[in-house]
Amino acid sequence: MRKISKQEIDYIAMGSTVLGTGGGGDPYIGKLLAKEAINKNGKVSLIKAEELPDDALVVPIAAFGAPMILVEKLFSGKEFISAFEMMEEYLGKKIDAVMPAEAGGLNGVIPFSVAAEKQIPLVDADGMGRAFPRLEMVTFTLHDIPVSPIIQADEKGNKNVYHAINNVWGETLVGATTIQMGGSCAIGCYPMTGKQVKESAVHGIVSYAETLGKAIIDAKKQGKNPLNSLIETAKAIKLFYGKISNVTIKTEGRWNKGVCEILGINDYECSTMQLDFQNEFLMAKKDGKPVAITPDLIVLIDAENAQPITAETIQYGTRVVVLAMKADEQWRTSGGIELGGPKKFGYKEKYIPVEKLNTQK
Repeated sequence: MRKISKQEIDYIAMGSTVLGTGGGGDPYIGKLLAKEAINKNGKVSLIKAEELPDDALVVPIAAFGAPMILVEKLFSGKEFISAFEMMEEYLGKKIDAVMPAEAGGLNGVIPFSVAAEKQIPLVDADGMGRAFPRLEMVTFTLHDIPVSPIIQADEKGNKNVYHAINNVWGETLVGATTIQMGGSCAIGCYPMTGKQVKESAVHGIVSYAETLGKAIIDAKKQGKNPLNSLIETAKAIKLFYGKISNVTIKTEGRWNKGVCEILGINDYECSTMQLDFQNEFLMAKKDGKPVAITPDLIVLIDAENAQPITAETIQYGTRVVVLAMKADEQWRTSGGIELGGPKKFGYKEKYIPVEKLNTQK
């Protein structure tokens, strides 16, 4: 166990945005809520899953909806506390710890505000090791852990409880109501025992996000190039360097969907890159050929300051670097590829690990 202060929140937010692969939402509001809660209630205890009693009750708390909506429709913070309290009421048990559902931008830091407010620990684990656009796309699904009961709460005070027949139906039902709530809400889902967290989660992801964020933020103090520091720390593969030439984006249901086109610069001058996204970047094609495919991570970085760029904030003319990172090993199993791989998103291409794609001639 160790204590997380407001300084660590900055690192975690930055690293979570890298791991968010273009999704997960801009972390700014989440940082404010987390820091305010820590300032009011004290530091948050970050614990390893192995420190949990097997019978502990652990609940992921997350923002749910289209990231573009959050640019104008801000969270108050009360939605997350409301979802937490309703989960306790519904289950008739006290929640012993919270955890992120995904290590993505906003959702990488939101649970800290709940942990601080409720004076309970936050588990150093999540269900993705990155961000994904659908509720069932978590390692918990790979271990047959049900998403239900799902608690949904909005800023107006509306609350729902869902018992879905499976995790895909959980996404369908909560997604439909989220649109009626204005495109975003807070959720509590996948209530688990400590034993289940130990067996199913992606471990150490909060600490890893902190390490990545620190590599970027502290690089200049250490006389390092922030981009090179990130690449070295993440063991990332540099796929492309260029300038944003076009971006098409639309909000469809609760997702931001679109394509980002990049014109090569310097060593990549005669090449182009296309990034497809559904909240998160799913496919990177260089000159029409895939060089990174979901579930591996595709990360868009501002070349000027090494800041990760979320899909809804892409701007024409920005000079960018595209990186790729290996997905957690659970996603590279046959079940993981089926749940979060290209076929799930309608692509004909088969999943090939990013390190193999970039060594083929």
